[in-house]
Amino acid sequence: MSFIRSAAGAAALAYAITTTFVPSVALAAAQDYRFEAAGPPVKSGKATIVKIRLVHLPDGKPVPGAVIFQTRFDMAPDGMASMTAPATLVRSSEANLYQVELEPPMGGNWALSLSAKVQGETETVNGSVPITIPK
Repeated sequence: MSFIRSAAGAAALAYAITTTFVPSVALAAAQDYRFEAAGPPVKSGKATIVKIRLVHLPDGKPVPGAVIFQTRFDMAPDGMASMTAPATLVRSSEANLYQVELEPPMGGNWALSLSAKVQGETETVNGSVPITIPK
């Protein structure tokens, strides 16, 4: 009987030590991020400028310094995914924002799809932002 009590006590002590003194590791995942438009598209010459923010969803804070390595701009929201247009990432003068120059040949509902690497995150962050270009 005393062995059972001491074994149970030892197990409880081991559990208490491992849960108290071992720091828990919070692992982020690519789905913890979202791309969103930071204001309406602005016409600039023949291009349309869109400012994008990458947000870390658990804390709602913008993510600076992500490396956006892929963009795609298409009319999938209007059922024409094969209708694409150039989307060029350019340097933004505003902190925590990413700027993309778009060259849509026509107005309508477009989707800007982005892929990025975030420091400390092993997975690629992918997302899409709806963009309405006036007709």
